[in-house]
Amino acid sequence: MTTALITGSTAGIGAAFARRLASYGHDLVLVARDTKRLREQATELHDRHGIEAEVLTADLAEDTGIEAVAARLGDRRNPVDLLINNAGFGNKGRYLDVSMADELKMLKVHCEAVLRLTSAATEAMRERGRGGVVNVASVAAFVPRGTYGASKAWVVQFTQGAARDLAGSGVRLMALCPGFVRTEFHERAGMGTDNIPGWMWLDADKLVAAGLADLARGKSVSIPDPRYKALMGAAKLVPRGMLGGISSRTGRKYGPQ
Repeated sequence: MTTALITGSTAGIGAAFARRLASYGHDLVLVARDTKRLREQATELHDRHGIEAEVLTADLAEDTGIEAVAARLGDRRNPVDLLINNAGFGNKGRYLDVSMADELKMLKVHCEAVLRLTSAATEAMRERGRGGVVNVASVAAFVPRGTYGASKAWVVQFTQGAARDLAGSGVRLMALCPGFVRTEFHERAGMGTDNIPGWMWLDADKLVAAGLADLARGKSVSIPDPRYKALMGAAKLVPRGMLGGISSRTGRKYGPQ
């Protein structure tokens, strides 16, 4: 039986990964900031699927939190076979309207934590000759859209580069790039969602199933829905300057502000 570690496990995409992997028989290490919610989640998954669910409370915006998770990933006696770097958030407001502290916090969680945790995990995985990492990015990575999109673009580029460097080692890396997903993401950021068209919403459980299938196929980037694949294909045909204007207006209306 293998073990998967999931950051941001208590809600949204992270919770969907936890449910899916538990149903497959994986033991879990559940990581989030809220100990109470983590324990409730661990108990529910254990009772429903008969797996072991370890709780690790950590804030990935803090060095101590990153270090605690990295130490768990590097534990050779209790190896982690699959890392899901899912923790993340959005800031409401245009560039310069958002405080520098909040911008840096986002980069800490989306970039530094992903780098350090991926490195801790893959070092141990390479020694064993097997393992996988899914870094949750966004389709926002492919359009010019402020700090959020820039941080997710970094996740995609980093993951693709690391996947190439580790090719042949038995370790797979993939950037998962969803669109709008019905989670707590927008509510936590104070963003309204009433204007988002219904067809743009994705189901977290279906998203995770498609993403894991793409990981098994050896993809380094997954856009796990035909609608968004079509949108991203069309975006490649639009001049960069025009795309920046469109994404800026659309982002203020629909996405992370």
